[in-house]
Amino acid sequence: MVMDVMAAAARIEAAGGDVIHMEVGQPSAPAPRAALDAARAALDRGRIDYTSALGIPSLRTRIAQYYRDAYGCTVDPERIVVTTGSSGGFILAFLSMFEPGDRVAVTVPGYPPYRHILTALGCEPVPIETSSENRHALTGEALLEAHRKTPLKGVLVASPANPTGTMMSREALTHLMAAAESEGIRFISDEIYHGLDYAFPAVTAAELSPHAVVINSFSKYFCMTGWRVGWMVVPEQLVRPIERLQQNLSISVSTLSQIAAEAAFSGREEMEIVKRGYEANRHVLIAGLPQAGLSEFLPADGAFYLYADVSKFTSDSYEFARKMLEEAHVAATPGVDFDPLRGRSFLRFSYARSAAEMREAVARIARWLA
Repeated sequence: MVMDVMAAAARIEAAGGDVIHMEVGQPSAPAPRAALDAARAALDRGRIDYTSALGIPSLRTRIAQYYRDAYGCTVDPERIVVTTGSSGGFILAFLSMFEPGDRVAVTVPGYPPYRHILTALGCEPVPIETSSENRHALTGEALLEAHRKTPLKGVLVASPANPTGTMMSREALTHLMAAAESEGIRFISDEIYHGLDYAFPAVTAAELSPHAVVINSFSKYFCMTGWRVGWMVVPEQLVRPIERLQQNLSISVSTLSQIAAEAAFSGREEMEIVKRGYEANRHVLIAGLPQAGLSEFLPADGAFYLYADVSKFTSDSYEFARKMLEEAHVAATPGVDFDPLRGRSFLRFSYARSAAEMREAVARIARWLA
């Protein structure tokens, strides 16, 4: 539904309207200068060939160094697979780990393509509701309860999460992973928003277990959405199956994007400036939305999202979002995109744009709800 909102916003802008875009989860900043420079240099050399299906070796080594630098965690570069964004990582993970008919737990609210990709591959997504009692994070107890009803083959969690922005503490993630491993449930950790943590440092599942599959991307922290390059950290026994899948499905990830991605690690100082901008925007919304009338929202620990409860105004967040766009020219995503059970009570606001736009959005929403 976020695409429907974007299309409606585009129609308003084409007619001369000024829309504040808070619907799409995309950084407004460009890729690091080092990444752009590396891509230009590669184009000037003139030849862009296939790479290894697992990725350019130097990039895999550089990603392994990132785990040492960021987490103090040793990861063998041979366990790293370069993917076509995190989306390609999900497809490779699901194909290599599950068979048609397998049941895989996902949290709700949660990123819709988890469910959609699993369904397209013949697997059964099993939604598990989260609650405020556990800061909207999946618990080991809830996972095992679902497993006892009908056995699960896997579970996928994200921290920081989309659409909520909530994060799991080290203790919570360790407990959940231990519960999964105790029952032979394969564990997948979506870490695409790592680096964008404000409440406390994000913890990687790669540090906690060699059996977990970690999926990450250059899209969010490194502002490289359209470059379509990400990575996986996988157990040793999955490297060869995933290599064969990648060879057949895409041969290799875009070479130009891999070259830029390796250079992007040199641009972390720029990216930290961008992150500080997100954090300032987060403060604008946390302080301003309650004054505007939207006083109930989930803890915005990380990423660049705030998930707000609009149930005191409407029982249909899609219609609420449509009216807010048409009448206040503020675009947000209805919660039904992320939660088919309770999403009609929520909106997701992205704060990945400028502070001035965030302040203006709060002012517009306040006038509209007055």
